[in-house]
Amino acid sequence: MGYRWSGLKPYLQVVILVATLVFLGKTLQAHAQEVTALRIDGLGWAYVAIALGITLLAHVWTGWVWGWILQELAQPVKGRWAVQTYLKTNIAKYLPSNLLHLYGRTRAATTAGVSLRAAVLSVLLEQFLLTAAALITALVCTTWQAWAGQLLGLATVLTALHPRVLNPVIQRLSQFRPQRQKSTQVEPETLSIQAYPLRPLLGELGFLGLRSSGFVLTFIALTPITSQALPVLVGAFSIGWLLGFITPGAPGGLGVFEVTVIELLKASPASQNLSPGLVLSALALYRLVSTLAEALGAGLAWLDQQLQRR
Repeated sequence: MGYRWSGLKPYLQVVILVATLVFLGKTLQAHAQEVTALRIDGLGWAYVAIALGITLLAHVWTGWVWGWILQELAQPVKGRWAVQTYLKTNIAKYLPSNLLHLYGRTRAATTAGVSLRAAVLSVLLEQFLLTAAALITALVCTTWQAWAGQLLGLATVLTALHPRVLNPVIQRLSQFRPQRQKSTQVEPETLSIQAYPLRPLLGELGFLGLRSSGFVLTFIALTPITSQALPVLVGAFSIGWLLGFITPGAPGGLGVFEVTVIELLKASPASQNLSPGLVLSALALYRLVSTLAEALGAGLAWLDQQLQRR
C-alpha cells in the first residue's frame, strides 16, 4: 500500500497544482479588464513597502521561534544561528515538493551539532505549532460556518502537543536507530519536552499576526478596507495560508492559497465591497511581496553569515 501511494503521490501533486492554476486562470480571464484598470498611487506603494518589511520581519521572527523549539528540546542553539538557518532554507519551499526546505533545515541543524532526533522533532513540532496558530487565528476572526471543524482540528493539534501525549511518542521513536548507526556513537534516548510548548505557540501566533498584517496592508494599498472586512481578511488569510501550508504538491502554497482566499471572501457578506478583480490584484501583489520578502531574507541571512565569519 505504501509503495502504491508513493507511486501515485507525484501525479496527485501535479493534479492539485494544475487544477488550482486552471481555476485561477479562468477567474483572471473573467475579470481581466477590472484587474488592468486598477492603479496604485504613491501612498499605495508606501503600504506595499510596509507590507514587505512586515512580511520579512515575520520570517525573521519565526526563525527565532524555531530556535526556541530547539531550546525546549535541550539543544543549546543561538537565536542568530536559528534565524540565519531558517531564512536560508525557507526559500526552498518554492521548489517541487514543498518539503525540501524542511529537509534542508534538518540537515543544517545536524551539521551545527544538533542531534538528528532533535532536529527532526523540532521541524515536526514547528509544523504542528504553525497549524495550531493558524486555526486559532481563523477561529478568532472567522464568520463562516466551518468553525466546528476548525475547533475539532485545533483541539486535536493542541492535545497532540501536550507532553503526556507527545513524550511517549518521542520515546518510542527514540528507540529506532538506523542499522548504520548501531556501531557508532548512540544518541541519548532522553529526548523529551518538559512543559507544554506555550512560548513557541505564542511565538507562532505572532508570526501569523505579522503575516496577516502584511496581507491586509497589500489590500489597503489598492483600496480602503472597512472595519467589518478586516477580520474577514485575516480569517481568510489564515485558512488559505494553512491549506497552502499542508497541501502536497503546492510549492509555497501556490494556487491553493489564492483559490481558498477567493472562495472565502466570495462567501462572506462583510467583503462584498471587495470586487473579484480587486481580490485577484491584491493576491497577485501579495504573492510578489511574500516571495520577495523570502528572497530578501535568504540573501540577508547569507550576508550576515559572511560578515559573522569575517
